[in-house]
Amino acid sequence: MKNKGTLKRILKYAKPYRSSLVFAMIFALLYVVLNLTAPVLVGYAIDNIIEKNNVNFNEVAQLLLMVGVTVLACAVFQWLMGLCINTVSYGTVRDMRKDIFKKFNTVPLKYIDGHPHGDLISRMINDVDAVGDGLLQGITQLFSGLVMIICTLGFMIFINFYIALVVVIITPLSMFVAGFITKLSQKQFREQSKTQGEISSYIEEYIGQQKVVKAFGYEERSQEDFEEINARLLECGKKAQFYSSLANPSTRFVNGIVTAAVCTVGSVSAIQGTLSVGQISMFITYANQYTKPFNEVTGVIPQLQSALAGAARVFALLDEDNQLPDSENSIDMKECKGKIDIDGVNFSYVPEKPLITDFNLHVKPGQNVAIVGPTGCGKTTLINLLMRFYDVNSGDIKIDGTSIYDIKRNSLRSLYGMVLQESWLYNASIRDNIAYGKPDATLDEVKQAAKFAFIDHFIERLPDKYDTIITEDGANLSQGQKQLMCIARVMLCDPPMLILDEATSSIDTRTEIKIQRAFNKMMETRTSFIVAHRLSTIKEADIILVMKDGNIIEQGSHSELMEKKGFYFTLYNSQFAKTISN
Repeated sequence: MKNKGTLKRILKYAKPYRSSLVFAMIFALLYVVLNLTAPVLVGYAIDNIIEKNNVNFNEVAQLLLMVGVTVLACAVFQWLMGLCINTVSYGTVRDMRKDIFKKFNTVPLKYIDGHPHGDLISRMINDVDAVGDGLLQGITQLFSGLVMIICTLGFMIFINFYIALVVVIITPLSMFVAGFITKLSQKQFREQSKTQGEISSYIEEYIGQQKVVKAFGYEERSQEDFEEINARLLECGKKAQFYSSLANPSTRFVNGIVTAAVCTVGSVSAIQGTLSVGQISMFITYANQYTKPFNEVTGVIPQLQSALAGAARVFALLDEDNQLPDSENSIDMKECKGKIDIDGVNFSYVPEKPLITDFNLHVKPGQNVAIVGPTGCGKTTLINLLMRFYDVNSGDIKIDGTSIYDIKRNSLRSLYGMVLQESWLYNASIRDNIAYGKPDATLDEVKQAAKFAFIDHFIERLPDKYDTIITEDGANLSQGQKQLMCIARVMLCDPPMLILDEATSSIDTRTEIKIQRAFNKMMETRTSFIVAHRLSTIKEADIILVMKDGNIIEQGSHSELMEKKGFYFTLYNSQFAKTISN
């Protein structure tokens, strides 16, 4: 029943291409009819070869010419059928991938964070390919096979009812064998598809982090882990292929029995004079063609099983809940003063492990708020809540007195300029990367933003300057250069509020001082949130929030917190112990 539902959903994707599918069926029907006509013509030709020196050459020549035309027409219709099927198959695959990519943009961020990225990529690439290559083409093969069986059976009954009955009685044994083997292989193909996703995820992770792997000498351990997953894939793959490979030879064995029975009964009938030699030739050919579709169906069983398993994984992704839509009364907030109120917020990534409890914070317009604390205390989580990457479990966050849940997500996020510790660039020109948040920006505006971020001198030395193409994830740039470009990207957008999450962590000290001046100029009239581990960079902040275990345990200016000699005092001294001791 589960496979039946999966198949219906695949056919629903193929619905826009039903005209091509209908033409494919018509061409398949014509191909089958003409393919079955050829044995009749050959049989008549044989009957015109009566004995030595007694051959009707004119009749034989005409029949052979008709056979040639029939075979040529069969080839043309078979080609047209394949053309139509490819249109359906590739169109369906394209639409499925479009929906998956759209799904990535609509599921909550916690779904992307909670699943291996390699597995998600595998669903979009490998599993969708399995659907296109296996199931859709298999459906057509099933249709043409069914037509072949019905038409062949009709021809055989017309020639000799009793011999046709022998074929019909023996053939169901082939279907029973194929069905039994299918049940054995189905489970293994599902496990194979799942393990393929696992190994894709592992490979994607380790290729992307090769520097870390080599730096810590993890090559042997990673090789062992890979070989363990690969061994499981080998095992389930061998079992799946072994069980499925039994289907074709088993059905061919049954088909051999059918052919032997036809030859035996046909020979007896010929001796009795009820069949001619040409008719026996027709019957043997039709018996083989009647059983051939069973062989073809069992031959595509591995593809069908793999396709169904892949489709199930694809639809499991597409069936995930989307993020909650914006409310009907939500507004577009183009500008704001920057007054932030966080009232009684509770949040946890996992229900049984509370992270932020009864969090309260009130920020005045234009204030610079620094957030410090040990790893895992909730600094980045607070940023995620401000941007609505995650929704609070309870409580509320307001901007200028308006709840962020009454503001459209895109509008809310456009109020912030965000620079993360992990910089992200994509495969495009430097100009396109800087203008990512403002695609209509002029070249002069892009250059001005680059100057503010102190990256213009580097760009101007490149052969193509702002038209220089950046490779995937900025692999042809240093980490500091990538981060400076991300800073330029934010400066170009000129947002009313800023979020800086370790924004200068990969930049040298001299450049950091310059960038800090640029940030200070930007932050003069903007509400800013600064997540920092280097406490020297946030000494001038208006408010420093000291977080621990999801709660604010201290807050105030740098001098006020140092006078309290509390947790912040301890943190600060741990970073500057040598300076203080001197």
